[in-house]
Amino acid sequence: MSTENTYKYSDKELTEFKKLIIEKINKADHDLQLIKSAYLNDHNNGTEDTSPTFKAFDEGSNVMSKESNSALAIRQEKFIRDLKTALIRIENKTYGICRVTGKLINKKRLELVPHATLSIEAKNMQK
Repeated sequence: MSTENTYKYSDKELTEFKKLIIEKINKADHDLQLIKSAYLNDHNNGTEDTSPTFKAFDEGSNVMSKESNSALAIRQEKFIRDLKTALIRIENKTYGICRVTGKLINKKRLELVPHATLSIEAKNMQK
């Protein structure tokens, strides 16, 4: 890495990150659609002619499942939003710069968490 690039990633590196983020967005969108379809699915297991106790348990299970899927969907939507914000930072050439220290976030960290805005150093300062 040249001296110039110690403060920001090169255009080539930003292009690589952009490709990675777009792949993650596509996968996350697909996963979100699966979560939403599971949420919207009726899950009618044919309990209408069974004992009232079992039916109550089944209905309670459906409510818990829908709440769980709803929470998953909300988390997935936030993840997608964060990834799209990272794409904006790439376009602005501010991607990979820690918002606390102003230093470059380690490339390996960004490969694992491409929407990261804090370096490990900054994350540790929060503790």
